[in-house]
Amino acid sequence: MHKDKGLIGNEKIEQYIAILKEHKEDEVLAAILSAIRRRMKEGGQFVVAVEMAVSGGMNLETRQVGGKGNWFVAYTSFEEQMLGGKGVMSTFMADISQLFDMVMQDESVDGVLLNPYNLSILLNRQIIQIIRGEDTE
Repeated sequence: MHKDKGLIGNEKIEQYIAILKEHKEDEVLAAILSAIRRRMKEGGQFVVAVEMAVSGGMNLETRQVGGKGNWFVAYTSFEEQMLGGKGVMSTFMADISQLFDMVMQDESVDGVLLNPYNLSILLNRQIIQIIRGEDTE
């Protein structure tokens, strides 16, 4: 299957998330964060879903997790996005670094929900700062 250039390499993130589901170890989480950081520095991208806003513009899809908070929804691949059963959504590819910038600039968003249907992980603001190499204190 053809892969968009910006998504090539994201399968490593998926592999580490699958391992983390089986073995909840700090080393695996560190490997996921390192893989995301590497993809970000390489100019990697995630697939993001957009929703029509009341104003007529478009907003990134957000979802509540555990009945609270708002999380931008992103996917490592179009295959992960299709697992939701919603069929075709309005999506585009966003640079990982730009998506993280949007999170840090929008106080109403708690982070990124990556791959909500299968190989999922929550990237909260603190984790995003760690991935970006920022001081979290």
